[in-house]
Amino acid sequence: MTQKSMNHGERVSRIRKKCLRLFVLHTLSPLSEHYLYKETVYIISGKNPKIEMPTEGDNPHSNNNRHFHLGSTVITDPRHHHVQRYCSNRISTCKYNGFSFLPRFLYEQFRRYNNIFFLAIALLQQIPDVSPTGRYTTAVPFLIILSVSALKEIFEDVKRRRSDNKVNAFPVEILVDGQWVEKQWKDVKVGDFIRVDNDSLFPADLLLLSSSEQQGMAYIETSNLDGETNLKIKQALDVTASMTSPENLASFQAEITCEPPSRHVNEFNGNIEINGQARHFGIDQLLLRGARLKNTAWIFGAVIYTGHDSKLLMNSKRAPLKSGTIDVQTNYRIIFLFFVLVALALISAAGSEIWRGHNIPQAWYLSFLEHDPKGSFLWGVLTFFILYNNLIPISLQVTLEIVRFFQAIYINNDIEMYDVNSDSCAIARTSNLNEELGQVKYIMSDKTGTLTRNVMKFKRVSIGSQNYGNNEDDEFSDPRLLEDVERGDKHAEAIVEVLKMMAVCHTVVPENKDDGELIYQSSSPDEAALVRGAASQKVKFHTRQPQKVICNVFGTDETIEILDVIDFTSDRKRMSVIVKDQEGEIKLYTKGADTVIFERLVRGSEQSIDWCTDHLEDYASFGYRTLCFAVRKLSDGEYEQWAPEYKKAILAIENRAKLLAEAAEKLEKDMVLVGATAIEDKLQEWVPETIQALMAADIRVWMLTGDKRETAINIAHSCALVHPNTELLIVDKTTYEETYQKLEQFSARSQELEKQEKEFAMVIDGKSLLHALTGEARKHFGDLALRCHAVVCCRMSPMQKAEVVEMVRKLAKHVVLAIGDGANDVAMIQAANVGIGISGEEGLQAASASDYAIPRFHFLRRLLLVHGAWNHDRSVKVILYSFYKNICLYIIELWFAIFSAWSGQTIFERWTIGMFNVIFTAWPPVVLGLFDHPVPADQIMKYPALYASFQNRAFSIGNFSLWIGMAIIHSLSLFFLTYATMEHQVVWDNGLTGGWLMLGNCAYTFVVATVCLKALLECDSWTWPVVVACIGSIGLWIVFVIIYALVFPHIGGIGADMAGMAYIMMSSWTFWLALLFIPLATLMWDLVIKSLFTIAMPTPRELAVMYTKRTTSFNGFERLASYSSNVLENMRLLTSSLRGSTTGSSRSRTASEASLALAEQTRYGFAFSQDESAAVAQTELIRNVDSTREKPTGR
Repeated sequence: MTQKSMNHGERVSRIRKKCLRLFVLHTLSPLSEHYLYKETVYIISGKNPKIEMPTEGDNPHSNNNRHFHLGSTVITDPRHHHVQRYCSNRISTCKYNGFSFLPRFLYEQFRRYNNIFFLAIALLQQIPDVSPTGRYTTAVPFLIILSVSALKEIFEDVKRRRSDNKVNAFPVEILVDGQWVEKQWKDVKVGDFIRVDNDSLFPADLLLLSSSEQQGMAYIETSNLDGETNLKIKQALDVTASMTSPENLASFQAEITCEPPSRHVNEFNGNIEINGQARHFGIDQLLLRGARLKNTAWIFGAVIYTGHDSKLLMNSKRAPLKSGTIDVQTNYRIIFLFFVLVALALISAAGSEIWRGHNIPQAWYLSFLEHDPKGSFLWGVLTFFILYNNLIPISLQVTLEIVRFFQAIYINNDIEMYDVNSDSCAIARTSNLNEELGQVKYIMSDKTGTLTRNVMKFKRVSIGSQNYGNNEDDEFSDPRLLEDVERGDKHAEAIVEVLKMMAVCHTVVPENKDDGELIYQSSSPDEAALVRGAASQKVKFHTRQPQKVICNVFGTDETIEILDVIDFTSDRKRMSVIVKDQEGEIKLYTKGADTVIFERLVRGSEQSIDWCTDHLEDYASFGYRTLCFAVRKLSDGEYEQWAPEYKKAILAIENRAKLLAEAAEKLEKDMVLVGATAIEDKLQEWVPETIQALMAADIRVWMLTGDKRETAINIAHSCALVHPNTELLIVDKTTYEETYQKLEQFSARSQELEKQEKEFAMVIDGKSLLHALTGEARKHFGDLALRCHAVVCCRMSPMQKAEVVEMVRKLAKHVVLAIGDGANDVAMIQAANVGIGISGEEGLQAASASDYAIPRFHFLRRLLLVHGAWNHDRSVKVILYSFYKNICLYIIELWFAIFSAWSGQTIFERWTIGMFNVIFTAWPPVVLGLFDHPVPADQIMKYPALYASFQNRAFSIGNFSLWIGMAIIHSLSLFFLTYATMEHQVVWDNGLTGGWLMLGNCAYTFVVATVCLKALLECDSWTWPVVVACIGSIGLWIVFVIIYALVFPHIGGIGADMAGMAYIMMSSWTFWLALLFIPLATLMWDLVIKSLFTIAMPTPRELAVMYTKRTTSFNGFERLASYSSNVLENMRLLTSSLRGSTTGSSRSRTASEASLALAEQTRYGFAFSQDESAAVAQTELIRNVDSTREKPTGR
């Protein structure tokens, strides 16, 4: 007992005076729906705890929360003296600034192993007497190369800064001294009052104070943030909603306390204190930067978070330093050559030791070398290491930088990627990734704004056995509909009923402008499309008042009373309204997905279902979003019996959702099917053709969106990402165990489908993806996803998009491209190997944060297939050619060492060694990288399968080995043929001979001629710049050696050994005959080997090149099918798909058994995009909004 008492006493003493701070919600009044966000402090003292409420200013977490004042009153509270701590609203997506440029630039440069190597060589050359090539022959070119790279980086970062400045300079109205003053986004500060007009972006995260709409409502488009196509409804607090003039705002004073900046776009809490009364506000009152005001004339807002504190930019990352796959592979090749260099230095030093051991004892005149410390083995290794260092080309990086820079200019000036509507063209924001565009294997695409325009158009309507409308017109156009009504067709009554339902069963609010124009405000673009469609058929909805709507039906106004509304939810997949028409008849109008409507129809509706199903199949083949409409007439007694039960369910606190569903089921039964509608979510131009071309190029396309699953599947069908005969593997589980089991099951299923050679695609939502990216499930998900022909990920957060991209990069080991237009795509774009932004929308972060920007999605086809394939092929040639020409020249030093007692003596004059890359062979690789056209642009656009064939042998180990092998063969041929020519030395008239420099200069000349002619052999198209650069480089050396030998020996002794050498060499007929014979004899190896490879093992690319050279017409290209049947099969499939007729009968498809076995809701995307968690419920909006009230101007 005593022990227990002691333990209890110890426990009490440990917790005495300790505070547990918990956040609790305190209801302000029994009737209020607003809650106060406060901090309650529990003081535990002994056995009797007591609760204390913190007093004003006594907030223990005040350093974490954000406190500021709204209004112009002088602030006396010390906690509000930290306005300057909030970040500016100026944004930056630049890679560098004045302080970070040097360290970041050097870090990026020295990630390339060749730069580290040449830095080491430049330092080693400073050791006295160790370098046979001089002290500055590496340092000077190396500094020039770094300077050129630095200038290119600065130029590209200046372009990013200009883009940022454009966004920072967007206009915004800020309240100053009671007046609206136009300023720029960068001038916005925390606590400012700002005005945002319709169709404008929010410059910062704002607290919604009031709007032009009733009850302070505002419609917000957040597709740039979360990818959802529906508009969100935000609502101001009732205490601020009445402030609709600048005079009201000017006198407004309040204190704001809110949470610190965070990346959670769906969570927010804060308090606003007005006249000593605190009110809670949350995410329903927060307007996020990057979102757009829609269907609302204006709003007033108070700035909460600015710049990089805003939730949008909190979800963004700093611009990463991306390196291309080619750079990584080049690093590996350089490592290999480094070890070859070390091996050659060791072999040469060992040869020197062996020669010294055998010859110095017999040569008394060299006896001093026996005791020379510079004759040691290690000293010899160092000497030969420096001598052979140019095996690794020092000019490679600067050559690539120049080539990439001008390749980017080609992209910027490609008229085929210019969009007239937006007056914008493609922009290469970086040039370091040009060749990555030619290696893409996976494309991660956003949906809204990238694939689609987020523009809904009413296209078709099915009524009974009749299918009205067509697929060719932009919107519904079929005079038969109204003609059938006028002549009293058997479908006339159903037609009128469907048009009335389209005009009544919705949450749209009409607005009559001063010029007589009628516009519709709606959170759902689908509903607005249906209302506009009904209006186009003479059933115009024009007035909404509490509990009733007024429609003009064929020229006569009808007032329809709205008795009750049963809201749409994703579980119900339908919406119902109970109405009373002018004749006093009560009806239930229900619209929803075909599956939920069909099972609630009255018996005997089989014929109507069959007709409707046929029409829905037709609509689904075009990717339309469909809705079915049903009606049921109710008696007064039946409605009066049901209404109290439904109102009781609405007021229920426990099991509210269940009670509402049960009440709805009692009424939504025995309905009569009256029709179905089809809405087209308009795609961007040429999206299906582009996706088909990319898939024909062996590129896997994934769609990552924040939109609903049904909508995502619908768009996947309409943009040709999947087809009706594609089996969809749908993962929609909410727990880890269920998700793991589903992935395991589908992994097995995918293997079966692969054996059966059937197409399959995976659809996964955000909740399942959260589990799929965790633990052991990640491997199953990755394996399954990489097998699928396409993947659709829906309801994703921005960071989930980035996680998926990173996962594919790690698992697939391929180049991943991400493309999007909104701020929610920035993380994905930055995580991908290559990020593409759609530049059509102003103020969005996607284009600013991207590596390349294009105005329209379909330009991606040309960017990859033409520029990507060309740049990849050209850059690989530049790299391989640079390795080749350096090995070809500098390995001659090894052959010469055999005849020079392994002394480390150079065969070439030291400054000509340094100028080989900088001057004499600098232009051939540049023109190869800029002017070589392996195949014409229109040919590769027509046959996208060539894109994959460009990758197969481009930078493979086999191709690299072939180039290195040819370089060694050429060097052997050039040295020994030159040696044989000069073995019996030429004697001039004066009796003198040319000496070792005659041999060296002749060999140097033959090397320059050979490598320049080699560039011509490797070029697939001889244009005048290529010929001039190659032949001109040979002539440049001849001119240089004449000037060098005449002038430079007399200027400070530079090149003293070259005095008179030009005359000695060029006065010999032996030299000129050898200049004709030796390069041609050397290049015979290339002609033989290239001919053998082309005849025996032609690639599709080589076949296309040969075909292009034979003819300028593409007709008959299929004659090459005997050589490459697989590639041509893909070409035929693509060609046939692009030539397919656009008529309804030819495009209709029949769903396979696998598709029919899926859940019915996956077959058609139903046209609902309501925001279920809106600040204003659908029922409240319909019951309270009055469109006849005059709206304030806000001025």
